[in-house]
Amino acid sequence: MRGIPVASLVIGIASSPAQRRQLARTLGGSPALLIVSSVEQARDFLGVAEPAPTAVPTPAPAVPVRAAEPVPPPPAELAVDSDRRLLRWRDREVGLTRLEHDFLVCLTETPGQVWTYERLHQEVWGNKHLGRGSDMHSVVRRVRHKLTRLDAPVTVLAVRGVGFRLAPV
Repeated sequence: MRGIPVASLVIGIASSPAQRRQLARTLGGSPALLIVSSVEQARDFLGVAEPAPTAVPTPAPAVPVRAAEPVPPPPAELAVDSDRRLLRWRDREVGLTRLEHDFLVCLTETPGQVWTYERLHQEVWGNKHLGRGSDMHSVVRRVRHKLTRLDAPVTVLAVRGVGFRLAPV
């Protein structure tokens, strides 16, 4: 195949706009550059089907699993005001960023339910969770701080390796 120029396409995947800008600066000299926020976006753009999942047998648990105890809902006085993007506890309020607001809306809609990293990423960030948790943990840290500032009797509880839920303090 002599004489046919070989074209290369550089694909960069980054979940946040800041990371995509950094990729663009880093890879900006590439003649063909595609920067997307998820593997699925790259597949859609390229018209490539997602590979079929391979079946992996799941081992039976060695120890019987005890049913989770029901978690009481958050107090009625705790409310997310979506119109003004505020978190309210009784007569106190604190402002929320868009990410903090969307995150809290998820957790307060279904109190006690564990929201997986994947589901939260889809609902709050609008893309797939890529395995890094620093963006999500930053929002969780800020939300916990704001709940503490309000003296609210709830916090965001991490469920190791799974996600987060709203729980009483």
